[in-house]
Amino acid sequence: MDKLTPKQKAFADYFIETGNQTEAARRAGYKQPHVQGNQNLEKLSVKQYIDERMKKIESKRIASGDEVLQYLTAVMRGEIKDQFDLDASIQDRTKAAELLGKRHRLFTDKIEAEVQQQVVFIDEQELED
Repeated sequence: MDKLTPKQKAFADYFIETGNQTEAARRAGYKQPHVQGNQNLEKLSVKQYIDERMKKIESKRIASGDEVLQYLTAVMRGEIKDQFDLDASIQDRTKAAELLGKRHRLFTDKIEAEVQQQVVFIDEQELED
């Protein structure tokens, strides 16, 4: 990836913040922001920088699976307090345990089984003979 000039980097950062190419170019100090904003977005190096930054931002915003499991475990164990600094209710702890159990497939909601049986009829007279 080509190095960005300080102005291009500022443009990209402002674009991420505002989502508006003209406003980003204006804030970055370009003299013709409506033209130069569009030109910057056409440059591969600027696009790559914006894409990489957006991925990092999104990964920070969205909880990973491990984070969710850690949170549910902490609730289940009573390590997390509510907004009034009270212990989690037994109902909340049970719900967290239930969600963890489902994740680890500890419970079976539905069992499907295919059973094949063969029934044989025997005539009693044949047995006596």
